[in-house]
Amino acid sequence: MSGGGTAALPGAARPFLGFAARLRANGFAVSPDRTEGFLAAIGLLGPRALEDVRRAGHAMFGPGPERRAEFDALFDAHFLGRSIAAPAAADEDETEVREDRDGAADPLEPEAEEAGGAEATMAETLTARGLSGGGDEAALARFARRAPARLPRLKSRRLRRARRGAALDMRRALRRALARDGELVELPRRARASRQRRILLLLDVSGSMRAGLDARLRLAHALVQAGERVEVFTLGTRLTRITRPLALRDRGRALARAAGLVADWEGGTRIGAALEALLAVPRFAGFVRGAAVVVVSDGLERDRPEAMVAAVARLSRLAWRVDWLSPLAADPAFEPRTAALAGAAPYLDRIGDGGSTEAIVAGLLDLAEGR
Repeated sequence: MSGGGTAALPGAARPFLGFAARLRANGFAVSPDRTEGFLAAIGLLGPRALEDVRRAGHAMFGPGPERRAEFDALFDAHFLGRSIAAPAAADEDETEVREDRDGAADPLEPEAEEAGGAEATMAETLTARGLSGGGDEAALARFARRAPARLPRLKSRRLRRARRGAALDMRRALRRALARDGELVELPRRARASRQRRILLLLDVSGSMRAGLDARLRLAHALVQAGERVEVFTLGTRLTRITRPLALRDRGRALARAAGLVADWEGGTRIGAALEALLAVPRFAGFVRGAAVVVVSDGLERDRPEAMVAAVARLSRLAWRVDWLSPLAADPAFEPRTAALAGAAPYLDRIGDGGSTEAIVAGLLDLAEGR
């Protein structure tokens, strides 16, 4: 591999190299020497059956007991074409996970059920949607200007040149000393570089969140454009990743593509199942680790409240912080009264106002201050 690259390998080896790349993309430690050992182990084993390939992977890539099930799920998805489905109780339907790329997880679609309420329901409504223009241009423009400096940042381990810093840049100091016959007027320094902390925006698109939905999607587009590391998902009866269409600079095209991707506009509310699906897909769970998670939802869950509480608890353990912005919190006297949101409240860093573009903008810009 190191001498001739992948082009020098026989075509039969390419599926195994693809599996190694898939493991690496999902956070497993896959180095070139381990990949070479994996191919060598397959050659030694024969293999006579696909289980021999699985055993070779276990031996060479060494997933720990806590990640063995995740490894096997990726193996089955790669070699057997099985989808990765969110776990569900025996009497519940699975929540579909959708995104705009090949190979997305595609569990069984839930069957229609009777609506449990006029505003929020478990029933699924699959519709196409056209997005309207809005009058929030001034707020979005202010957000675009302020976001690069106000969104939370994370210090990296890498050092960069700086006028002030805790570490001396000895290499640069020696070069300057050699160029100036040993004289140094100023000691060059280095400081830790920083990058923006990932922001994960989860938008409730159920029927009870119908008002202001177009404005929230315009804000999501502005956030993706202004931020360095942003992921956006919609929650309803399904979980849909819309980050890629929102990355288009042209807002009209971006929102049109996002609208075509989301199938459960103004349908039911299964927040717990959607969050479980988010955490069940390894790549999506990787987005959560260390991220600032912002959920824009009224929390009117019509599924089992215990499922939403458990999912929010897991979310809070992985994320840097979890903020819940609800349109109902525009009332200063607001208190979470639904069983699901009240149960999830201890795991949330903040429950704030999500009733307008200005309120959500303020919530996003205040993430770094931890308000």
